[in-house]
Amino acid sequence: MKRYYIFIMVLVCSAASAQNISDILRYSQENIQGTARFQGLSGAFGALGGDLSALNVNPAGSAVFNNSLLTVSGSNYNTENSANYFNSTRNTELNSLELNQVGGVFVFKSTNENSDWKKVALALNYDVVQNYDNEFFASGNSNQGIDNYFLSFAQGVPFGQLLLQDGEFIEEAYLDIGSSLGFTEQQAFLGYFGGVIDPVDVNDDNNTAYVSNAQYSSVNQNFFKSTAGYNSKFTLNVASQYQDNLYLGASLNFHTVMYDELTEFSETGYDGASEIQFVNFDNYLHTEGTGFSFSVGAIAKLNNNLRIGGSYQSPTWYDLADDTSQRINSDLADDDIGFIDFNIINLFESYTVKTPGKLTGSVAIIFGKEGLLSFDYGYQDMSQAELRPSGDPFFNSVNQTVASELGAVSTFRLGGEYRIDEVSLRGGYRFEQSPYNNGITIGDLTGFSGGIGYNFGGSRIDLAYSRSEQDVSEQLFDVGVTTPAMVNRITNNITLGYTLNF
Repeated sequence: MKRYYIFIMVLVCSAASAQNISDILRYSQENIQGTARFQGLSGAFGALGGDLSALNVNPAGSAVFNNSLLTVSGSNYNTENSANYFNSTRNTELNSLELNQVGGVFVFKSTNENSDWKKVALALNYDVVQNYDNEFFASGNSNQGIDNYFLSFAQGVPFGQLLLQDGEFIEEAYLDIGSSLGFTEQQAFLGYFGGVIDPVDVNDDNNTAYVSNAQYSSVNQNFFKSTAGYNSKFTLNVASQYQDNLYLGASLNFHTVMYDELTEFSETGYDGASEIQFVNFDNYLHTEGTGFSFSVGAIAKLNNNLRIGGSYQSPTWYDLADDTSQRINSDLADDDIGFIDFNIINLFESYTVKTPGKLTGSVAIIFGKEGLLSFDYGYQDMSQAELRPSGDPFFNSVNQTVASELGAVSTFRLGGEYRIDEVSLRGGYRFEQSPYNNGITIGDLTGFSGGIGYNFGGSRIDLAYSRSEQDVSEQLFDVGVTTPAMVNRITNNITLGYTLNF
């Protein structure tokens, strides 16, 4: 008989949540797509300015504009993943289209010829700083079954806490255990009613020892992970030119985060004598929130050919909220297990992610109207990132892991532009160090770019292609099934932009 019910939602204590070092890195790293000109030079704009996406590097850059303008950019975002799991390789590819940048700058020139402040620029700009659209598939024969995941949570949990109360539906018990006891007990509950594990003594409510219902030497596992969403930044900027050679600027940045993550796991290939022969276990995470940061910067003209720049990006304070849902099935699962599905939602208390600040130093050589070369160096200490409230014991443990496993990240960006009449040819290279001290969990990122632009006088059109590559160790679960899939990730962006001068 089908059971009808309204969504049952529950507030779960922060200690029961599953925030970890991956969450911190997700919001600490930016991969700004930006305008096509910005992409064509691999983002090396710290000493150049004169581009709306360059405000993300150095907020003094808006004062370099000689006139007011509007820029709109759209991108085709392509990701290719090659996942190796227990010597088995699977390839996936994903494409998405997005309007990734819209902005304008208003330039007000001084009417007083004797004033040292030559002009003031006010800019508004929207940029996608991280596109989360991605997916990969991993498959292989593992000696670590999903029973290890559930056993790691269940051991030490009194069996009586996992049993249904009189008249209680299974989905009500699932939510109530998560709310009153926590994530650990909730996963033990899923393992038991999912048929994966059993108590050593089913007649003892105080039993705290559990055994697996699976027998195997190796199992066949399939794992699919799909993510979607974005981290966008809306920038309010003001900058000014002082005398002929100095530009100063500051920005207020407002972030919006939307993130969805779906994982689907299946396991087969148990021994013939095993009580259980298949397990499916899926998880869904939804995160949304807002963030705030500020930045200050300066650009100085040392002479007609040489410029230097420096900027400081403050930490970003994100206020985030998660909700999760799960589903499990096996040939030994409880008959009502299907009522625990993605409509049964765990709501978590909001929390804060504080990302580390960033320093950028830049230098550019200008070859008159013929072209330019530009170089940026960025420094960001990822070990300073943290989850808050830091007084929460679980968050404090994660922060200690962050401090020990993450380190300083140096970023190098090099870009050049060559002009032939109305045509501009562009190219760039970037390198970003791994945020991990071991350099393996996430590898170094390398990328290159190229682009072309045509100036119509009153407007300009730009096209850019950028490519980056990075190796990432993707662990299927935080505990139990810990052998990672090694993923080689290649991203390709094609960006088209249009600029209208006023």
